[in-house]
Amino acid sequence: MDRTCLVFHLVVILCLLRTSIARTKTITTDQSALRALKSHVTFDPSDVLSRSWIYQIPVCNWTGVKCSSLHQRVVALNISHLGLQGNIPPQVANLSFLNSIDISGNDFQGNLPEELVHLQRLSYINFSFNKFSGGVPSWLGFLPNLQYLYLANNSFTGILPSSLFNASKLEDMRIPYSQLEGIIAEEIGNLGNLKILDLQDNELMGLYRGPFSIFRRCK
Repeated sequence: MDRTCLVFHLVVILCLLRTSIARTKTITTDQSALRALKSHVTFDPSDVLSRSWIYQIPVCNWTGVKCSSLHQRVVALNISHLGLQGNIPPQVANLSFLNSIDISGNDFQGNLPEELVHLQRLSYINFSFNKFSGGVPSWLGFLPNLQYLYLANNSFTGILPSSLFNASKLEDMRIPYSQLEGIIAEEIGNLGNLKILDLQDNELMGLYRGPFSIFRRCK
């Protein structure tokens, strides 16, 4: 009986140790991803990241970072309107529990890395009022939980990728004031949950010629 109890207690201790090690590993992964982002910030006028995103402070207490109380993983990142300059590194894709990201109102530039397609939990993206360039990323259409997409006031060029119209949960898409062109693909009719669509002040030519119900749903 005593031996059975001893074995049971050892199993419990081992399970607790494994859970603790796994949690430490995942938190370290999130911390490394955010520190990679910090290292790609070339200008931080208020020193917000310099003062807050440091090893001495738990990552869940960093400015703009929100963690789940259940598993202590980073689920939201909001570093909007801080005047930050730099670019977004692919390591951000390691924030695998992230469901909301807002970096609007900064001065980030360059292309958005395609590795971000691995952020499969994302439902809210706000990259507005930056200087991102290149095409609107096709990988956005492969985020199965995406509901809100804001890319206003950037320097995106080219056409809207047809893959974007696979985001069946999308409710609100705003990409005004950029340099998009071409004809809106008929696949936009696949966005059955879309309520708000804003593409004003681009260089879109031609008209969407499919069913007009998509526009009646939009505000």
